[in-house]
Amino acid sequence: MKAIVLQQTGGVENLVIKEVPVPAIKDNEVLIQNKAIAINPVDAFVRGNAGALQGIVRPAEGADIILGWDIAGEVVATGKDVKDFKTGDAVFGMVNFPGQGSAYAEYVAAPADHVALKPANTTYEKAAAASLAALTAWQALVVHGQVKKGDKVLIHAAAGGVGHYAVQIAKHFGAYVIGTASAAKKEGVLSFGANEYIDYNQQPFESLVTDADIVLDSLGIPGHLERSLSAVKNNGRLISLLVFPDDAFKQQAAAKNVYVHRLTVNSDGKDISSIASLLEQGALHSDIAETFPFEEMGKAHEKVAGGKTQGKIVVNV
Repeated sequence: MKAIVLQQTGGVENLVIKEVPVPAIKDNEVLIQNKAIAINPVDAFVRGNAGALQGIVRPAEGADIILGWDIAGEVVATGKDVKDFKTGDAVFGMVNFPGQGSAYAEYVAAPADHVALKPANTTYEKAAAASLAALTAWQALVVHGQVKKGDKVLIHAAAGGVGHYAVQIAKHFGAYVIGTASAAKKEGVLSFGANEYIDYNQQPFESLVTDADIVLDSLGIPGHLERSLSAVKNNGRLISLLVFPDDAFKQQAAAKNVYVHRLTVNSDGKDISSIASLLEQGALHSDIAETFPFEEMGKAHEKVAGGKTQGKIVVNV
């Protein structure tokens, strides 16, 4: 089968198409003929960073390094312990994150409890897109944020990959949603369901919001997490996707009785099934900025690494 192998960390020229064996599956796995792959900022980060490669992918010594985690495709074989899927099922999910998902390939071996049935009303491209980013939003807001009806939720980068799912998920639970983004993405943020939009270039968000129940901070800008803390009310919740709070910050949060959590998203069958349910209900949809053919994976990486995309980048297999 064809796969895109990372020869060494560095530029996109190190992503090379290679013929490799179709992976063997374990008793608890399914073999998926891949149709679509979603590309995330972490893909580009790992591709260019040796420390991240070892810390996130953890490749086996001597084995081909195949990046990627978000897939959608058709089951072509099942392990003997798999009960919930059969050959011919259309499935999607985030595979083995953290770990080696090996998504950049024509066939992917995936633990059965890392994927869910693809809703019939969702394309392979949109299902693949709704994997790592949608799971991040779900685990941030639902698992750790404990979002509920009537909450005021501030979502940064609300037009981005994680952000546009977060807006929709918060709205599904009945929250009042405020999204920050650049002026060019105002209409996008509002179209995803946000009640209010803040142009972060025009006004400091913390001067407009001081009583949020939950803030989802997906930015790595120095001092941004401290500003987000100012936007959270006493006894609120602050979920960080990039910055690890230090001891001084934790003390500031404790003074306001604010729960702070730095999220690392994990593959979880229950959570991806919840995402599938929202897709099926029409409560969640994927905004796809651009699709690329398999042979142009490097261009997809460059696009996502630019950090200015509204929605998701997808590669067709």
